[in-house]
Amino acid sequence: MAQEIERKYLVKNEDFKAIAARQVRIIQGYLSSVPERTVRVRVKGDKGFLTIKGIGNESGASRYEWESEIPVAEAQDLLKICEPGVIDKTRYLVEYEGHIFEVDEFYQSNEGLVVAEVELQSEDQQVNKPSWLGEEVTGDARYYNSMLMKQPYTSW
Repeated sequence: MAQEIERKYLVKNEDFKAIAARQVRIIQGYLSSVPERTVRVRVKGDKGFLTIKGIGNESGASRYEWESEIPVAEAQDLLKICEPGVIDKTRYLVEYEGHIFEVDEFYQSNEGLVVAEVELQSEDQQVNKPSWLGEEVTGDARYYNSMLMKQPYTSW
């Protein structure tokens, strides 16, 4: 059983793009989006993934996660039977002071939303924030991808 611990932030500007180590386009959908167990299908570049996440703890920073790579053709087929509201985004990987920030720039019905996540070893681990990071939104369900497919950012 893997435990995922991460913090999520809004991004204030595009300064992160100049220092991004790499980027990849991600298309993802949900076979199940109930909070107790989200089942996500993802095409990330030329790879496919199936991911199951459990419900978050009280702070929203920690939850169970299981992921397995699957053939990209199977992921593309599974996307066809997902719940409505596919997520389309580019993920930038940005290293800053020993941490890797995953910065997601969303498109289509979530256009204009840019969020960054950083994985931690413990919930109380301190992270120095780069200047392009804004307000912390860890635990705010509106920013979960499984919620953005149902209530897109442009509809807020």
